[in-house]
Formats: sequence, structure tokens, C-alpha cells
Amino acid sequence: MESLTILIPAFNDWEALGMLLPLVDRVLTEARRRASVLIVDDAATDPCPENFPGCEFTALDSIDILHLRCNLGHQRAIALGLFHLYEFTEVDLVLVMDGDGEDRPQDIPALLDQYSHHDGEVIFAARTRRMESFAFQSFYRAYQVVHRALTGVEVRVGNFSVMPRAALSRLMASPDLWNHYSASVYRARLPKTLVPLARGARLSGHSKMNFVSLLMHGLSAICVHSEQVSARLVTASAFFALIALCSPWFGKMIPGWTGYATGWMIGLALQSLAFAMLFAFLIAGRRSSPGFVAQRDAPYYILNKTKLELHRVSRGA
Repeated sequence: MESLTILIPAFNDWEALGMLLPLVDRVLTEARRRASVLIVDDAATDPCPENFPGCEFTALDSIDILHLRCNLGHQRAIALGLFHLYEFTEVDLVLVMDGDGEDRPQDIPALLDQYSHHDGEVIFAARTRRMESFAFQSFYRAYQVVHRALTGVEVRVGNFSVMPRAALSRLMASPDLWNHYSASVYRARLPKTLVPLARGARLSGHSKMNFVSLLMHGLSAICVHSEQVSARLVTASAFFALIALCSPWFGKMIPGWTGYATGWMIGLALQSLAFAMLFAFLIAGRRSSPGFVAQRDAPYYILNKTKLELHRVSRGA
């Protein structure tokens, strides 16, 4: 059976992690699987509690904490965790999940089962139901529409996924990994399969993501597809300019329409063109500079690694 490591980015979520790990252990025990755990500590301001996680395990062989030098956000924490696993372990499969419980432990066997039927592919959990507030879901739906219009890619997945080592090897050469994990997988055109799964509720505490963090998270995903965004904005600008040129003809059919339509279309054309130029400069900057290279840049952000002492229970107990 292929070796498995569960990668969990975390920031001041020790209480939720202490509740999550026993659930993961129970699910893996029932599925007759073993795994190790790598928690990426994104420079937490709250120290890890003594005797953490403070319970006995059957299926988890080890729990390590990778400490980062500074707070980078969960996407870059995932990137550094993936680098560490690729560079310093021989693990066959990496399962990426959040540490707050919204990625449900009981769904892990479904992802692993799908991988067994799609060997070599990245398996993502496609969200079918969310537990957030109505306001959050409304903004999220609006973001999905904007993301689809600008990039042509439908937003359906998050971090919850299973990645084989072969795909991880290819992802190590992608500078997009530094900005957004799932978007970099799409950008690298790695073979993938989506499994419809509901999103769970937090086990404890409150989300550390505020509006600014969520906005930057969404923009990071869009920027990964900057070339497609630029091309679509140029096309939109040309379309609005064409409508503006044709507005006098429409004005003959609908009196009084010409002035308003021309002004609106010219304004939209200029805005689309401005955004297209912005993304064009972004593309030029990415191509003229090497960007993030995991093997070269990741070690600067990693402080050290702590190996936790586990209390183990035999399978026959």
C-alpha cells in the first residue's frame, strides 16, 4: 500500500487540530490505512500546547510540525509543506486538508478510493454544499461568476485533495504554487478528478480569514490565469468599442439612446482596456523574472521541524 502523508496548514488553530487528529485517526483505522501527519505552522502567535495532541493513536505513525519563519498565509504554507515532503521524504501520496474540520475527515476514504480508480491523477473534493453564512455564500457565488468570466475556469475546489508524488514532482517547477495551490494544479494541466463532497463546519473557534484575506485569496487564484484574463479583457474592450461605434445607428432606431449608450460603452471599453494592460504588465513581469522556485526559495522560509511524541495503541487493543 502506498505511503500517505496528511498535510495540514494551520495558524493558531491548536484546539481545532486537537479535535481533528483523533477523528482522522479513527477514519483511517476503520479504512485500514496508515498515515503520517505534517502540520505547517504558519508562524503562529499562540504556542503549541504542552503534550499536544494529548491522545492515543492507532493509524497515525507520526505527527511533525514544520515551523515557518513568518506568517505567509495558508496557500504559501501549503507550498512550503509540499516542498518539504517532496525534498525530504519518499512519500507516495499527499493528502492536503484544512485543520479546522471544514474538510471532513470522514471524506478521506472517498478521496483515496477515487485515487485507486484514477491512478496518477490529482483528486479534488468538489464542494456541493457549504456551511457559511448567507452573506459569505452570496459573495462567494459572485466571485465564482467573476472568476469564470475572467479565466474560463469554474471554481469548484479548495485545498482538500490527494496528490501522487509524480504530480508533486511536476508542481515543484511551477511558480504559481506560491500564489494558489489548486489554481496552480489547473494551470499546470495536471490530470485531475473531482469528487462531489459537502463542506463541514468548524470544530472549534472562528476563521482567521477576514474580508481582506479572502479578497487577496481570490485575486491570487485569478492572477495565476493572468494570460487568459488579459486576452478576455482585450476582447471585451474591443467589443464595447464596437458597440460604441455602432451606437449612432442604434440612435436612429431609438431616439435619445445614442448619447447614453456611447458614453457607457466607451467607459466600459476604457476600463476593460486598462485592466487588460495591467494584466499584460503582470505577465511581462512574470516572464522577465524567474518567480518562485521551490528548491531555491523554500528553504529561506522554513525555520525548523518538531517531531511530536505520540501515545500509540496497537491495532488489536
